[in-house]
Amino acid sequence: MVLLAGRFAALVALLSLSGAALSAPAVHVAADPCVKVAGKQFAFPADALACLKSFPFNETLRQNVLTVVDRVFNFYTFEDFYLHSPPPFQDSTTNIRAQLQRINSTKYKTDYDFNHDLFEFTNQLNDGHTRWLPSCYETYQNLLPAPVVTLEQNGVESVFVAPDLLEFIPLVGSGYTDLLASIGFDWQRLAGARVLAIEGQDPYAYADFIAATQSGNYLDHGVRVNSVFSSYRISGNDFSQRFGDIAGPAFPDLQSLTMTLQLVNSTKPETVKVPFISSFAGVAFTNGADYWANNCAANDETNGVDNKSGSQFGRLAASDAPPQKTRKLAKANVVDLQAVSVGLPSQFEPTVPTLSGSEGVIKSYVLPDNKTGVMFVGSFEPDDFNGFQTDVQSAFKEFEQAGVSQLIVDLTNNGGGFVCLGQFLHAFLTGSKSLGNFQNPGFQSTLRANPLAQKIVASDIALGLNASFSFYTPDNYDFLNDTQMPLTDNFVNPPTTRTINGQQFAESQRFGDTCELGFVVDIPEEPFFPPDKIAIVGNANCASTCAMFSTLMNERHNTTIANFGGKPGSTFQFKGMAGNQVLEWFDIDSEIKTANLKDDPLAPPDLLVNADFRHNWRIAYSFLDETTPIEYKSEPARIRFPYTADTYNNPQNLWTFAASKLFS
Repeated sequence: MVLLAGRFAALVALLSLSGAALSAPAVHVAADPCVKVAGKQFAFPADALACLKSFPFNETLRQNVLTVVDRVFNFYTFEDFYLHSPPPFQDSTTNIRAQLQRINSTKYKTDYDFNHDLFEFTNQLNDGHTRWLPSCYETYQNLLPAPVVTLEQNGVESVFVAPDLLEFIPLVGSGYTDLLASIGFDWQRLAGARVLAIEGQDPYAYADFIAATQSGNYLDHGVRVNSVFSSYRISGNDFSQRFGDIAGPAFPDLQSLTMTLQLVNSTKPETVKVPFISSFAGVAFTNGADYWANNCAANDETNGVDNKSGSQFGRLAASDAPPQKTRKLAKANVVDLQAVSVGLPSQFEPTVPTLSGSEGVIKSYVLPDNKTGVMFVGSFEPDDFNGFQTDVQSAFKEFEQAGVSQLIVDLTNNGGGFVCLGQFLHAFLTGSKSLGNFQNPGFQSTLRANPLAQKIVASDIALGLNASFSFYTPDNYDFLNDTQMPLTDNFVNPPTTRTINGQQFAESQRFGDTCELGFVVDIPEEPFFPPDKIAIVGNANCASTCAMFSTLMNERHNTTIANFGGKPGSTFQFKGMAGNQVLEWFDIDSEIKTANLKDDPLAPPDLLVNADFRHNWRIAYSFLDETTPIEYKSEPARIRFPYTADTYNNPQNLWTFAASKLFS
């Protein structure tokens, strides 16, 4: 975008003189609307939105943001695929550069309007790895006191207000329920009601609408549909219940939702206008200027750093590389914008005792049948990378001692995490002897070899950097024969080129991850369970590393995978978006600065606002078709079960049901 680059230089000069990004833009209103909601955890959406919309549009900030977004998109692996997304993902087709030009020429009244538009454009890519996330406006989340679920009842699937409403809603906090009481809204009476319509539409049609326009994160529409409903998850190492995208939108744009309901013990339909309440999750403030300074202005953690700084690292020849420090750990995850974490009502948590290693993101059990082990892997992003591995090892020792003969792995609402922990769990489940049958047991991977990426790799090699400093250095990766690349191997130059949707796509040579360097427990030679005695269950909201793990199990071992939920009669993918590695804005900016290339004309400038523009940085290729990224390899689950009132928020009941159906 030449227009952006040219205008940006002049505007940055103006900004440096005016200090416009260092303080709140002038608010031209009679009273400061942020004062009304300051210090309150809960607010009416209209009041929260008035505060967010009190900052007028700023052209300087638009040019800064769009220049960053435009140049980071040059690293995005799937840009050319979006010009004509293959079925069944065709609803994500987008001309990314045309959208940026549209946003650059649109007239906005407020800074919120601009950021909201940019967020919506990236959100509708349906790739949770690639999103504009403005910290300034992610502070208020709407919560509806009537989250909905899809359940089978008497052989018929329908939408209901969550039956556990009376137990769930009070866990949000008394401030939430008090605000509902202040307007005289009786939410308790809605528990378990059958939903006949939402905003005048059939409830499944409305679920389709939200999945198409709001949910984001996952390429497959069916997976997004499951995201609109309330469901259980692990959040903050504890059981939690998600509101779902219908009841928990990320912005306070809606004041209420009109629902036609048939209440429990009633035969007559009733139309109810259910109010949203906004929950604040930002940094505390007292007024508009304070809000901007605390939530919107760039801070010390917004932009990247030179990873060489403070390391006493001088310019060395490649043969004199600095000693290895802690390796940088690759992540592949999505961001669930339902940041408000509400506990799962305790009576729905498993009643069987947890096994060793269940203090973090993994919860392991032996079911009452004494033959089924369960490992609920809530995330691959634990507090302790090594601890995740020892937790798996500890649980399997207890499985062995208990004499269990079959295993259920629950991946419900697993948003991904460390790439190598997904490969570790695959290796631990299948055994080193099995892995020996596969050269490079992980996926073949590439990154986009744009001109700046080629410069970064060349500079890293010339500086003698290693994997302690950069994700671009060759020693992060293995050749496809499972030998580690030397520091001098320029794996992006010359690039490999091919045509995708009429565009020439340049990528690096193919490589694998060096995950085995980070394994701290021994991989068993033989698996604890034979392949036909392992089954994976979940709601398909399984992203990034989770999706790579489940795809490995499916493509390498034909593991039984069952989806729960979704629309009646629907089939959908067993995985969500399967990115091979994500770089946050801080990460890619640090890569550029560490390579001494921040002044390069291709490099994006520092952000002037506090935000993140993350992107999918690497591709993983399917074993079943090594020309196709696993993101675009359609692999629907072969088995689907509807949720019931007994299983939608009761993990142990779901596991018991799954064991009875999936193992002969």
